[in-house]
Amino acid sequence: MTYAAEPGSLPVADPADLDRQIPDTVLEGARHGTYTLRAASVRGDSARYRGEARRDFLLTARFGTGDDALVLVALAGGDRAAPGAREAAAEVCHGVASAIGRSQERLAADIRSGRRDALRSGLQRLTDRGYGRLRARAAELGLAEEDYTAGLRGLLLPVDPQCRTRVCFGTGAGGLFRLRAGQWQDLEPGPDPREPAAEDPADGGFRFRASVARPGDTLLLCSGGLADPMREEALLPAALAARWAEPEPPGLAAFLADTQLRVKGYADDRTAAAVWEA
Repeated sequence: MTYAAEPGSLPVADPADLDRQIPDTVLEGARHGTYTLRAASVRGDSARYRGEARRDFLLTARFGTGDDALVLVALAGGDRAAPGAREAAAEVCHGVASAIGRSQERLAADIRSGRRDALRSGLQRLTDRGYGRLRARAAELGLAEEDYTAGLRGLLLPVDPQCRTRVCFGTGAGGLFRLRAGQWQDLEPGPDPREPAAEDPADGGFRFRASVARPGDTLLLCSGGLADPMREEALLPAALAARWAEPEPPGLAAFLADTQLRVKGYADDRTAAAVWEA
């Protein structure tokens, strides 16, 4: 089926619970230190056609002040057929973000000092706790664990202009890509062979990467709805590389348009965060 390019039916609203209304699109941006951040979460073509709510979730936050501050982008997306996908995506983002906010000083020090083993183990512990809460919540709701889960990706960006280390972590569906010198690189490592296999196949193993950004790099973090066509359809990464060839990052409206480049056969929600290095 080929869906219309613009939203169709609105999701059904509950007059007794309007706080749970979910917007079609969320857009965010910031500039700190040597980088510019753009982030968006957009309801997929399928959900727009069927009048269903967006299931992906996006959270951006700055923890701390001055050069010690950290910017966090957390995004999550679940199977559109799972009844608790939206709630699980929001819960895992909020839980992990809260834990990172409470650990901001230690994480900032580890990033500055290049303590990658400490970062990996600390972030994996926080992520595992987040998924433990999801499993407990699924049991409370009487749902199977696979019906109340979501793939998670997090990106930690120091505000300190002297620190160019970028830290990505997560589990489940999603992706991390880097545009360098006009060429895309898929940076998503597989599950760590030193770690035991994930109990829940939906988790897909813990993923971690800490790398030093170069001037001119563009880092793209995304949910499965965008990661899949980035890996499987050559036209999409080529189009984004062409659009992002300019030295200046796109504005918010242009970035939103970029994330909505349509690819036949891919109709899921899309959530993405991109970081341009000056």
